[in-house]
Amino acid sequence: MIPTGFPYKEAKLAIGAGVLVDPEVLLREVEMLKDFNVRERLIVDYRCGIIEEKHKIMDRKDEHLAKEIGTTGSGCGPANVDRVLRILKQAKDIEELKDFLGDVSEEVNNALDRDENVLIEGTQGTLLSLYYGTYPYVTSKDTTASSFAADVGIGPTKVDEVIVVFKSFPTRVGAGPFPTEMSLEEAESLGIVEYGTVTGRRRRVGYFDFELARKACKLNGATQIALTGLDKYDKECYGVTEYNKLSEKAKEFINKVEEITGVPVTIISTGPEMHQTIDLRNEKL
Repeated sequence: MIPTGFPYKEAKLAIGAGVLVDPEVLLREVEMLKDFNVRERLIVDYRCGIIEEKHKIMDRKDEHLAKEIGTTGSGCGPANVDRVLRILKQAKDIEELKDFLGDVSEEVNNALDRDENVLIEGTQGTLLSLYYGTYPYVTSKDTTASSFAADVGIGPTKVDEVIVVFKSFPTRVGAGPFPTEMSLEEAESLGIVEYGTVTGRRRRVGYFDFELARKACKLNGATQIALTGLDKYDKECYGVTEYNKLSEKAKEFINKVEEITGVPVTIISTGPEMHQTIDLRNEKL
């Protein structure tokens, strides 16, 4: 639940009003990340919806959600139902969260007025959007950049750049269409074995889908692409930090992504470590 910017100790960390919060998970993460001084930097919007234990039980017991859709069981769907019914608790109602409460929209807009940098992090894949995804195999809200801005309470004119993140081999947890899916054996032979961070379930793996990538760029109004796992696409690229040292195979792949989506690839990950990154923003923007 903690924003992934937590390693940067100078940054404020904020959870916007459009986000559902599981207090048990959040407080566990705050304790887990105490070396990063998260407790002192975290702001939880007082209007955040609260996931209760009953929501998680409903999520796991619902035959349609659990077995047919393949929900994570984290309680988001039932909590969003209660939010629509106007009976969901908010963060301001939870005693354990009182030290973190604030107005995230006010904080973010004030930061923008001061010309400070603001990074909004969205969750889940675009094709899991309740509106634009592979319905009914989707999550319980929209997952495009427009909704991410609304989640933290800023208007569209405040957004300068929209970065979509693509894996060189896309993955999916749970049921739903996956046109480029490969067998688990094939994925293992390529060294691609992933598990869902919430469920621990084995992720399905597929080949890069250029048409879906183009669709995702359009739905999000993408201005940049961050391409991760390039070392999975070509093992020769592992740990490379300069574009001109990438293999021809990798460069051809990147060029094809740019050509089909019409969006520049500006950030390339070549390994799991933060320093294993090629940053082309100065050259391409």
